Amino acid sequence: MSTSRNPFEELEELLERMSRQFEESPYVWEPEGRIGKLTAKFEAMPVDVADHDAEFVVTVDLPGFDRDDIDVRVTDRTLHIDADHEEAVDQAEEQYIRHERRRESMQRSIRLPGDVDKEQVNARMKNGVLTVTLPKVEAEEARSIDIDVE
Repeated sequence: MSTSRNPFEELEELLERMSRQFEESPYVWEPEGRIGKLTAKFEAMPVDVADHDAEFVVTVDLPGFDRDDIDVRVTDRTLHIDADHEEAVDQAEEQYIRHERRRESMQRSIRLPGDVDKEQVNARMKNGVLTVTLPKVEAEEARSIDIDVE
């Protein structure tokens, strides 16, 4: 007498294997336009977001980018970072054996866990590392509302 396997267990095993493969993949899905694109993890813009008592501090690795290549904006509770860099080389003078340096463009939007004072945000760049300091807005105390009786 043969014992048959439960098809749902087999399906669950398949889904678990697929999930592990996606987690171990060297690629990350980045929405771009209507479709999106698959980008190598090392090409993505790595960020750290720290929650200090009075501020959020976002640290971003942007090697090879100059200050003028980077645009930092804060809207609502989101920090937007755009980095666009093009290597300026006179093609007519160079005879390349290998040419791998290219134009790079990266964008990243980071949803902040709380409200920030947009006027007090500052950013600094040192050795290819961008640090953005976003002071928190102090929460207003609740106000008691009187109820009128008619």
